[in-house]
Amino acid sequence: MSDILITLLILVIFAALLGSLFMLKKQNKSFTFRVVGALVIGLIFGAALQAVLGYDSAVVNSAMDWIALVGSGYVRLLRMIVMPLIFISILYAFITQRSQNLGKLTGRVLAVLMGTVAISALIGALTTAAFGLTAEGLQVGQAEAARGTGLEETLANFTQTPIQQQIMEIIPTNPFAALGGQGSNATLSVVFFATILAIAAIQIRKFKPESAKVFEDLVVSLHDVIMRLVNLVMRFTPYGILALMTRVAATSNVSDILRLLKFIVASYVAIAIMFAVHLLILLLFGLNPLTFVKKSMDALIFGFTSRSSAGTLPMTIKVQKERMGVPEGTANLAGTLGTSIGQNGCAGIYPAMLAVMIAPTMGINPLDPIFLVRLIVVTTFASFGIAGVGGGATFAALVVLSAMGFPVGLAGLLIAIEPLIDMARTSLNVSDSILAGVVAAKSMNELDLEEYNNPVITDASL
Repeated sequence: MSDILITLLILVIFAALLGSLFMLKKQNKSFTFRVVGALVIGLIFGAALQAVLGYDSAVVNSAMDWIALVGSGYVRLLRMIVMPLIFISILYAFITQRSQNLGKLTGRVLAVLMGTVAISALIGALTTAAFGLTAEGLQVGQAEAARGTGLEETLANFTQTPIQQQIMEIIPTNPFAALGGQGSNATLSVVFFATILAIAAIQIRKFKPESAKVFEDLVVSLHDVIMRLVNLVMRFTPYGILALMTRVAATSNVSDILRLLKFIVASYVAIAIMFAVHLLILLLFGLNPLTFVKKSMDALIFGFTSRSSAGTLPMTIKVQKERMGVPEGTANLAGTLGTSIGQNGCAGIYPAMLAVMIAPTMGINPLDPIFLVRLIVVTTFASFGIAGVGGGATFAALVVLSAMGFPVGLAGLLIAIEPLIDMARTSLNVSDSILAGVVAAKSMNELDLEEYNNPVITDASL
């Protein structure tokens, strides 16, 4: 059979799988059921393709280019609405929240985000030490060496910009350019602009109430339209997940994964422990952690498959607001800040693991209390300092390793397994954003406990 016919056969099977997901919708299967089903089907289909044709097969790559129209297209749809959603969410959160509670609410959201990233750094460090991982045993291949060189160049470019300038760039000279994703701190620039615009709108209530009312009505209307757009895009989630997981399973290099299996296992153990910490925090606030897991599962799965905290933002907000009883303003604030601050997986666990692996090669005991305290402090503040900068976990690792005086090339050695680890890291980041909203709302007595504890999950709109 020719390569073209094999490619067509793969696409026909994929189309049939998409059709099966559509039929599940017609049969009124729940959104969660369809999302989990898409994840499992995609893994099986992709693994079958790799087993029969090989991960680097030209036929598989050709088919994946077409399947990417569904997977990557869905992720692009989500990214399309991220900046408008961040802008309107922050604006709506401040305008609809009682002004005297704004500072307290923001402080509590940030406290959860920053506190958990400090805990995650400690867990990452201790897990790495427990597994006995060091940088000495890793083999350097051509691709990894090139990646390491590239990371060193990236860090050099970053450090050439003074910290004062990096902070200054959060203030956008052109807010419309920031809304278009331009600039090194586009996300924080949008948050900053939306915040001061909301403050201005709140202040004119005193002397121009008519203008304030018109603006507030406009914000509410825009919010309703944007959230409806989010709902429309979210309906494609099962199809996007099927395509994304098919690609991951079909194109992952098993030999590279096995070569670094110990690091992968250690990473997943650390992430699992941090998930458990999230659940423990919920228990401390008198909330059922199993309910949290059940109701956030859709968002966690999409974060896992898409590897994009920002892309998962619509689901992060929706889960808090519609399933957990978090006030809309709080859900918007926590979800938005969580895309760029205190990411437990990418900015906490991962940089700490690399630092502990490198420490023995520098003659440092990674379990030395002074070293651990320094690592936690550096990682916590770095998770805030690099907010909004592209590159995610890799960039967080660059900043932390540089601040610790360690070489940064190790991050390049993990290029082969980066996607596999990044899936779980992103899911943990999403969990932390949802946790921040739930805990902040509970601590301010604004959480709808009846809705949070309601065992019924409504998926009628999806």
